[in-house]
Amino acid sequence: MKVSRKLFLAMASFIVAMSAVFVLVTHLVVQKSTEAAVAATRGEEIESLAEPLVRYYQNHGHSWEGVRQLDFNEWSQAHKASFLVLSTDNNVLLRGGDETDPLIKRLGITKPVRLNGQTIAVLYYYDPQVAYLSKMRIGIPISVLFLLTVSAILFIIISLAVAYWLSRRLTAPLNQLIPAIDRLGRGEFGIQAPVTTKDEYGKVAQAFNDMSRMIQNAEDVRRSLVADVAHELRTPITIIRGKLDLAQQSGQPMDQESLLSLQDELIRLTRLVDDLHLLSLAEARKLPMERKVTSLPTLLNRIVDHVTPDADQKSIRICLSGESDVPAVEVDPNRITQVLLNLIVNAIHYTPQGGSITIGIGQETIEGSTSGNLRITVTDTGPGIQPEHLPHLFDRFYRTDEARARISGGMGLGLAIAKGFVTAHEGTIDVESIPGKGTTFIVRLPITRERYYKP
Repeated sequence: MKVSRKLFLAMASFIVAMSAVFVLVTHLVVQKSTEAAVAATRGEEIESLAEPLVRYYQNHGHSWEGVRQLDFNEWSQAHKASFLVLSTDNNVLLRGGDETDPLIKRLGITKPVRLNGQTIAVLYYYDPQVAYLSKMRIGIPISVLFLLTVSAILFIIISLAVAYWLSRRLTAPLNQLIPAIDRLGRGEFGIQAPVTTKDEYGKVAQAFNDMSRMIQNAEDVRRSLVADVAHELRTPITIIRGKLDLAQQSGQPMDQESLLSLQDELIRLTRLVDDLHLLSLAEARKLPMERKVTSLPTLLNRIVDHVTPDADQKSIRICLSGESDVPAVEVDPNRITQVLLNLIVNAIHYTPQGGSITIGIGQETIEGSTSGNLRITVTDTGPGIQPEHLPHLFDRFYRTDEARARISGGMGLGLAIAKGFVTAHEGTIDVESIPGKGTTFIVRLPITRERYYKP
């Protein structure tokens, strides 16, 4: 059953039930009110009849035997009224006046005769004015019931029309979303649903659109990864196969030089598989790490000492600067070393002859929080990166003529792995670049504030 139908049936049931309750309660209140009003008009007369009956019942041993000897003719003539007394088993005990029993019962006032809280008889009182009021007592509730019923029917019809319109109106955004969901289920990733409201339905539609875009992006990344891996594998496999086919056709033993080239391609394949494995572990947050409280200035000094010979060959000056009191961080030193070494080696490789590289380290506070980050920057004076390439620098196998030449370092996995390692440490890595003026990579790692490094 559709949601709109369920909603309509729920509202319809509530409207009909409440209307029925209102009609019945109003009818009952009007009926009881008119009965009480009619009875109140002859309260004294009825009591003057009931008291002799109660005394007679008490004086005769709680029996009505011989009650007909009571004479109420003068009372009936004086009040121009008729009455009827019935026992509890509906037998006529006493009557007075000229009117018939059915008329007295139908238009008279009914009064139970009680002794010590127990009903011993039922008294019906009748006179012309009471008959007139009784007709009103009977007619008013019937008229009210009729009017209420007609009004309730009109109210229900109008309310059901409004409920139907509301049910269709409230479920319209869902009806617009369902086709998009069906198309997404059939594999049309990236499909967008119309967002026509700003309420919860609009938020659901917007969340669906965001999810659809994310699925499309993930699918694009998957396809790109498969294509890139196939491309990276094709070259070394083709070389290895070609050399093996040549050796097989020639029938000659392979010389050492050919074996070395085959070994180089196998090393390339092994490194590609290892990098992809590391990257998949990092992205799945399953990367094994051995966290230690580490002094990053000391770590950076070791890395700079390691790469200084390569920098000297290009007359590149490396400047390491930082604050005097730097907090320690709890990291895996081997993983962070790989990240920083990748960034610095890239900077050396693509910084022109005679350029400079600046490595900075310092604290960075977070507004509204007691925690902070350790901020490490690697800035070079290279050619920079065009703005359109910046969002894709950390993608796997990202290849463009300019950006690929700038950051490749081999197979295009270095920065992707670096981002995975930093993310595994709950940190972030970003890049800023101005074409022609250089590039800055920024790594932020959470600070372990309980420990400090003081050089």
